[in-house]
Amino acid sequence: MVPFAGWTLPLHYGQGHLQSHLHTRRHCSLFDVSHMLQTLVYGRDRVRFMESLVVGDIAELKPGQGTLTLLTNEKGGITDDLIVTNTSEDHLYVVSNAACADKDLAILRDRAAQLQATGSDVHLEVSDNALLALQGPSMARVLQAGLSDDLAKLSFMNSITTTVFGVPGCRVTRCGYTGEDGVEISVPAARAVELAEQLLGIPDVWLAGLAARDSLRIEAGLCLYGSDIDETVTPAEAGLMWTLGKRRRVAMDFPGAAVIMAQVKEKPRRRRVGLTSVGPAIRPHMAILGPEGRPVGTVTSGCPSPCLGKNIAMGYVEAAHSRAGTELTVEVRKKQHPAVITKMPFVPTQYYMAK
Repeated sequence: MVPFAGWTLPLHYGQGHLQSHLHTRRHCSLFDVSHMLQTLVYGRDRVRFMESLVVGDIAELKPGQGTLTLLTNEKGGITDDLIVTNTSEDHLYVVSNAACADKDLAILRDRAAQLQATGSDVHLEVSDNALLALQGPSMARVLQAGLSDDLAKLSFMNSITTTVFGVPGCRVTRCGYTGEDGVEISVPAARAVELAEQLLGIPDVWLAGLAARDSLRIEAGLCLYGSDIDETVTPAEAGLMWTLGKRRRVAMDFPGAAVIMAQVKEKPRRRRVGLTSVGPAIRPHMAILGPEGRPVGTVTSGCPSPCLGKNIAMGYVEAAHSRAGTELTVEVRKKQHPAVITKMPFVPTQYYMAK
């Protein structure tokens, strides 16, 4: 167990990190992610409220559809990355990072109060539900046995409210943080253990902790808030411009829009990239050096890849060195080791789209 954002969370269970990681890629694993903040946004002005804070096109989301979006500040920096779902039940469902929970909630409450003061209809409710993530290629077969709804009709980033293995009132969203097909299940806290035990009674399902969660998301090229993105990084630098809706780019009505759109036009000076290497593992804060030995960037995440058998990492480098195939070096314990800029994801993602 390790401390994480004010919680004590499991790093790994009995089977160890490597086996847990590979089991998720081949079968499926259950992650307890109840530490994440779940917020419900009600009121007829809920979409306008959300769009005053994030870069995404929330208005275009169909009922039951969600999107990854970014909470930005006036300097164009990323305050948090969140998933916002337009539920079929007249509210928005927002999932935020645990490390940002207090900060995010303060921003949401402050903005809601500002809008309420001008007569807008918006109010927030913090959910005390648990959140369980079931991730891996056998997820659909495992979960379908406990659902009356047809999972084949539920595409990536879509959400339903249903009964799961006899537990009513669960929100099942087809998403995750591993690159595999998966779901996150928001479940009433009083019955979370019961649901987890039912899932773990199926031989294909193992428990997985933070160590596997980290190496799986790095293989999938996914950012960790506080490491790969933070308030000093813009969406343009992070390679996250796809989160900006076209309508929002034109309207430029989100925090930091002028800075972000100017960067798009002028091209950012640094970019988030993937790196691969052999030899000692690449870890956060290590220097990335150019051909002449000059520092051109910094590693933000890294680990040996259990699936690829080599080191993988993410970091920021000067734009001139960001093209895939560029050969650089990483300084590990005062020695330089060759590394190559590599397109992400390192391991192909398996997100499910309904036919």
